[in-house]
This record gives sequence, C-alpha cells and structure tokens, in this order.
Amino acid sequence: MSQPMVALVGQPNVGKSTLFNRIAGRRLAVVHDQPGTTRDRLHTTAEWNGVLFTVVDTGGIEILPETVMSGRRTGPERVLTQDSAPYIPLMRGQAEQAISEADAVIFITDAANGLTGGDDEVADILRRARCPVFVAANKADNARLRQDALEFYALGLGTVYPISALHGTGVADLLDDIVKTLRPSEEPEAEDERTKLTIVGRPNVGKSSLLNKLLGEQRAIVSPIPGTTRDAIDTYLEWEGNPITLIDTAGIRRRGKIGREVERFSVLRALKAIQRADVALLVIDGIEGVTAQDTHVASFILDEWASVVVLINKWDAVEKDTHTMVEYTRWVRETLRFLDYVPVLFISALTGQRVHKIVPTALAVHEARFQRISTGELNRLVQDALARHAPPSKRGRRLKIYYASQPGVDPPTFVFHVNDPDLVHFSYERYLENQLREAYEFLGTPLRLFFRRREHRGSKS
Repeated sequence: MSQPMVALVGQPNVGKSTLFNRIAGRRLAVVHDQPGTTRDRLHTTAEWNGVLFTVVDTGGIEILPETVMSGRRTGPERVLTQDSAPYIPLMRGQAEQAISEADAVIFITDAANGLTGGDDEVADILRRARCPVFVAANKADNARLRQDALEFYALGLGTVYPISALHGTGVADLLDDIVKTLRPSEEPEAEDERTKLTIVGRPNVGKSSLLNKLLGEQRAIVSPIPGTTRDAIDTYLEWEGNPITLIDTAGIRRRGKIGREVERFSVLRALKAIQRADVALLVIDGIEGVTAQDTHVASFILDEWASVVVLINKWDAVEKDTHTMVEYTRWVRETLRFLDYVPVLFISALTGQRVHKIVPTALAVHEARFQRISTGELNRLVQDALARHAPPSKRGRRLKIYYASQPGVDPPTFVFHVNDPDLVHFSYERYLENQLREAYEFLGTPLRLFFRRREHRGSKS
C-alpha cells in the first residue's frame, strides 16, 4: 500500500524547502543510495512517532498583484515575473490537483513578513481541500514573531503553528498533530489481489501507446505532444487467468524553470503509482537511447524498492545489426545501475513487436519478489561466499558474518548478523548480493540487505 502523502504548500521564499529538509532529517527512513544514480528529489519518506509518510515539496504558488483583492500587502518577493504570468491558471490547477492527492497539507507562511494578500489567495485554494490543512507560520525565530504569528488565524484555517524550520522550533508539535490524522483506520482496506503493473517513463516515449497495444483497444489518449497524460489511469485485464491492473502514468520530465512548477504536481501521481506498483515497466525511447532523465525516473523506482522490467520502445525504427541488442542491453543496465538482474525487452508499441512478452515477463518478476531461501541453504551460500572471497579489513579489523536469515519478502530481505556493521564495505555488500543472485537469480527484483551487530548473551549495557 502507498504511504500517506503530506504536501508542503505556500508562496515562494517562505521556507518550504527548509521545512522539507527538517522533516526529512528527523529519523529519516532508510533509503538505499545507488552510487552514480541521479537523486533530484522533490519527495522522501519520513517517520514520526512510528508513522511513515511521504513528504513532498510542491514549490511556490505565485500570485500576481492584481489578483489579490484583500488589500493586504503582496511583498516584493511574492510577485510573479511578467514572463511567468500566463502560466498562473495552469500552475493553480496543478496545485489544486496536488492538494486533492495529499492526505494532509502544511500551509507554510512567513511570520517575519506577516499576513499578505497572497496568503489569502493560497488559503482560498486550501479551503476546498478534502484533507486536513495545518498552518505553519515559519521564521518565528523569537518570542515577538511567535506572538505576531497569531494574525494568521485570520485565514480561518484553524490552529496556527509558529515554527522555525531553520532551528526546528515548534516542528515537533506540528508533526505530532499531523501524524494523528495519518494513522490507518481500524478497518483495513480489502487487499487487492491483482498484480499491479505501472507503466512509467519520461514524456513521449510511448507509454499510452503501449497501454493501448496491451489492451488491444483505445483506452488512453495517445498524442505526440509530450505530457498528454496527467493522471494515473488504472485499467483491469485478465492475462491467461491472472488478474492484472495496468497503471498508465504521466511522464516524469526534467525539472526546469516554469516546467518544474507546472509538472511537479502531475509527477506526484506518477510517484504514488510507483509506490503502488508490484512491477514497474520502465519505458525508454529506443531511438533517443538512455538519457539523464531516464536515470532520474529509474531512481524513483529504486527508492521505492519496486521490481522492474525495462522496455526499449520504438525498436522497429532503430538501425541495428546482429550485435546491437546485446550491446544496447549492456549499456542500459550499466547506465541505469540495474546491473544484470533486470530483464530488458526490445519492443514496438506501434507494430506490436514482442509486446506479447511483457506481461509474462512481469509476472515472473513479480513471483521473484516472494522467493525465499531456507535458513540452512542461505547460510551455506554465505559460508561459501566467505571462503571464495574473505571480507577486506578496515583499520586492522575484519568483518565477521556469524549467520544470516531472510525475515521477509516483497522484496526479499536478508539480515546478516556481524561483529560490526561499520566494517561492511559497499563493494562487499554488492558481492554478497551477486552471490545470492547467482544462486537464485531474483529476476528483476531488488534485494534488501541489512547488517546487524550480533548481541552477546550476558553482555552488560
């Protein structure tokens, strides 16, 4: 199940990114960083009081002075540039879409600047929100500013939380109240037994065309204009007796100037779709090849520990010889940091070339998410790996692995009990992962490896 989402909303320069970093920096959930992988984040997983949630920095909602009818000051830093003015309706529409997707919204204002007409405009948007809204009067760095923050009660959105995102003052009280609204209901949702395949990629690589080809009918708008699909679209089908949910998503594009603000919110839906995915189908334009933005999309998949099948689309239009496919596969895996565990299919959504292989491959990948290794077999593999390649020493100390277990699946999770987790070098962790894959493959599926210090009985704390 996807995590609840908390969106940070407000005008520019009120401290949204500072609060984002403050929330992310407190008891941040473990994230696996693949060296060399692009990590241009606008979201992260955070934890507070035992509740996991996704916090999203939504960017500034800018207001033109003539749109502010309350008579309050606008503030010079709040004025949109003339070149950006035509984008206001689209930006507002995307902001409203993001708010409708969020489970809670933090409306950040500037206590040092005071209540402005722009705050009224943003508040007007938030009054229509169906989720709880929390007003955070930021930059309240002293007693006087905390007192001045009370004027934000005039917005009529409930409790005002004077905070300092920079120093952390008041943030704990704010998060305490937010996570109370995020706790799951006592009646859990019925589990969806369908295998969820999410089609992701940058704009204009053929995601909607692929969906239509898989379905054999026109279900999504197909257009040569990048960014046509704004929402994640769920479609159900049966594949040889297997219930499938296909999820088409908006293209995740490179962050630019106005594009960064306009596209940011449609990206949120793609991120939530990736969180829901059992298997992500990462579509790449075979003509253009792997781009920096493809690695950006791949990083989202890696962050969510999703399984993946890479689809090289438009292969019918690529000039090739007998070696092209092998060389292309090697290039894709090395560039996206997926190494050898991800299947790569060369397809054409236009002609249907190899499209029939996609769902069977994805189902095999999904099955691998639930693969288990018995404790005895796992420890035999580990001991053999240690015998072939002993761990390197660090400052005269050598890593010792006493035993290993697999406590979970979806994805497969392994715990290694060691003498000191700090002695685990990244290269040796990769070596152990490769040994597991050599024996059991785990097709298209990430492996979680944890290293814990073995507790000795009778040791004194």
